[in-house]
Amino acid sequence: MSKTLYKRTDYSLVNLIQRIDMGDIGLPDIQRPFVWEAAKVRDLFDSMYRGFPAGYLLFWENAHSNNSRQIGSNPKSKISLLLIVDGQQRLTSLYAVLKGRRY
Repeated sequence: MSKTLYKRTDYSLVNLIQRIDMGDIGLPDIQRPFVWEAAKVRDLFDSMYRGFPAGYLLFWENAHSNNSRQIGSNPKSKISLLLIVDGQQRLTSLYAVLKGRRY
């Protein structure tokens, strides 16, 4: 029998924002920079407000993420061990708007 390579984990939005603030969630080197225009961010919130699915977020749990980047502009004291592989534009948009920060 093969070893499970992934697991489903349900995070609340509040939990995700707190984990970004603490530095638990970061960006791997392979992630492109944040590129969404304001209209795309607005459309994400509009879709969520209307109850449309916002898609999945795919994270990579890595014990050796020394080369990760942080989400947001506030310096974090932790090394991010949970790296976002898919959904970075959405997660960064949610973080920036809910925290009232530009990205």
